[in-house]
Amino acid sequence: MKKFMKVVFVLSIAAFLFAGCAPKATLPAACTSDAAGCAVFTSGQTVKIGMGAPMTGGNASYGIDISQGATIAIADAGDVKGWKFALDAEDDQGAAEGGAAVANKFVSDPAIVAVAGHIFSGATAAAVPIYEKAGIPMLSPSATNPVLTTTGSKVFNRIAFSDLMQGPGAADYLYTTLKVKNLALLHDGTDYGKGLADIVSKQFAKDGGTVVDEEAITPGETDYTAVLSSVASKSPDALYFGGYTAEGAIIANEMKQTGLEKAIFFGDDGTYGADFLTRTGSNGEGAYASIAPVSPDSPAKDKFNAAYKAQFGKEAGSLSPYTWAGYDSAAALASVIKSVAFVDGGKLYIPRTALITAVRNLKGYVGLSGTFTCQSNGECNTGSPQFVIVKSGAWVPADKQ
Repeated sequence: MKKFMKVVFVLSIAAFLFAGCAPKATLPAACTSDAAGCAVFTSGQTVKIGMGAPMTGGNASYGIDISQGATIAIADAGDVKGWKFALDAEDDQGAAEGGAAVANKFVSDPAIVAVAGHIFSGATAAAVPIYEKAGIPMLSPSATNPVLTTTGSKVFNRIAFSDLMQGPGAADYLYTTLKVKNLALLHDGTDYGKGLADIVSKQFAKDGGTVVDEEAITPGETDYTAVLSSVASKSPDALYFGGYTAEGAIIANEMKQTGLEKAIFFGDDGTYGADFLTRTGSNGEGAYASIAPVSPDSPAKDKFNAAYKAQFGKEAGSLSPYTWAGYDSAAALASVIKSVAFVDGGKLYIPRTALITAVRNLKGYVGLSGTFTCQSNGECNTGSPQFVIVKSGAWVPADKQ
């Protein structure tokens, strides 16, 4: 009896070991030779593209808008060799902690093969190392902090322009076009806000202007009158703010009561949108913002705009300047996934390293928001910023740009 049990035990161990090795042994050569392996899908499963974005809180309009653009892209993408695509948009609140949490959730889901994000720079910076380790490529529509493409990451790419283009452009416009000589700067302390304000400050001084003050505010507060009163004592011609709508709108509202009624409010692509107009009302009149370059109209863009309005009840580009980039990031990833995926034995395989390489080698991709070719560091957009101003309660193109 003991001998029989021993034989059964040995056979059971052998069966267990064989079962553990079997999947690897039966994988196609393209997967066994891929350093990160393959994502494998059986019949009926869904290929997921993730997106980390602020879906709640004061800056939710950005995440909602960009994910809505991506939702239409996923519907337009159809399928990959018979397997359906799906968008998994998770709320990272636009913060580093949330970015890391969403990234960890995504890498634990074997159906997530790529990420159209993240949306905000701070959340993106926290997420990149997690995706790097897991071998999941990223294509952000809106994270603009320059540092993101200087870390040597193989997985991070963006179709958004860099703040190395946005910042100097804003400084030049302030000094040359608006004739601002004395500039004060505020920022929210985030990777994005502080990084952008620092770039504007350096370029403005280089242009010949005087930076009279540069201070940080605490995000999430509802009263910035103390810091604004301090700034007002420096008599700036304009106040540049690096940050997002939630705080930017409060600052614009409080400028007139703190001695800054004659100073120009100049925001960034993080303060643009219908939410800023709603929150500031008449206080927003005359406010400026720099935004990502807007591509010319085209039949494809017109079709998307109509679909966006019909599905979500708002005009494309009204909630954020990245509606079309949200579409493009998801659509481009779906296109690249199709280019590397293959079917073998009734299963769909997506080689992960091959997908990372294919995203980085994106070339001449024609999207709604531009035509993109990724450089070796993941920069896929070389566009210059455009400038808008609030007139009669609406964002309109600013003069002389």
